[in-house]
Amino acid sequence: MRKLKELVIERSLLLSALITIAVTVGIVLVLSIEAVNFFSEVSIIDFITDPEWTPLFSDKHFGILPLLSGTLLTSFIAIAFAVPVGLSISIYLSEYAPKSFRRTIKPLLELLAAVPTVVYGFFALMVVTPFLQSFIPGMSSFNSLSAGLVMGIMIIPYISSLSEDALHAVPNSLREAAYGMGSTRLQNSFRVMVPAASSGIIVSIILAISRAIGETMIVAIAAGQQPRLTFDPTVPVETITAYIVQVSLGDVQHDSLEYKTIFAAGITLFVFTFLLNTISYRIRKKFQEKYE
Repeated sequence: MRKLKELVIERSLLLSALITIAVTVGIVLVLSIEAVNFFSEVSIIDFITDPEWTPLFSDKHFGILPLLSGTLLTSFIAIAFAVPVGLSISIYLSEYAPKSFRRTIKPLLELLAAVPTVVYGFFALMVVTPFLQSFIPGMSSFNSLSAGLVMGIMIIPYISSLSEDALHAVPNSLREAAYGMGSTRLQNSFRVMVPAASSGIIVSIILAISRAIGETMIVAIAAGQQPRLTFDPTVPVETITAYIVQVSLGDVQHDSLEYKTIFAAGITLFVFTFLLNTISYRIRKKFQEKYE
């Protein structure tokens, strides 16, 4: 009976792993097949180099650069805001905060990740944008700055929680050795603990970047739907995910060239996130320190 239970558990775990692999392969196949159909009608050179993206207009252009620049701009703003804040929180919780405070505040920080992104989007549009407009004249009602800042708030738990776990996993012997050599708490935090936990910290940042690149509702609501090749954070832009939402609403005929553009945009987004996850894995394998 015991062997039968172990066999059932083993087969269940194997089935779960196979389902995960099958779903991943299915997603890749669907994106790849539809993207190949799209590129059979549109030159991949134009897709990469054309500075205009107007597949829904009469004068059609299929350059991914405007969507790519909007995606990278909002993600850069989010990361530039979230990394210093998230790292500061993780260092404070790991090295300065009392254990009781740490046990209380960490779950509260992680609640930020549970807030629906549509709520973040309306917060960016109705609160953050009017606040920024009060001291940035000429800022559009839809812009990448407010969307990026709120997206940064959303991904803070990814950085702070994972980085704090990495810092907390560093052996106390390193901390005690640094104090024994006369290091202050600040020196110990930034010269000993952060370098020792660098692999986990870098991985948390890369995962946060992947989350920012794939975000949909915040940018769809607050950043606008005007694809343009610009790095001005005060004007409307459109990201890859926002465009996919726009076309998927049902106004575009299925199997048309315009509809197939979402698969070309989707495969581009998939390539970016896949590369980031691969880099994260390589960094973890290369720089992770093992302590006996």
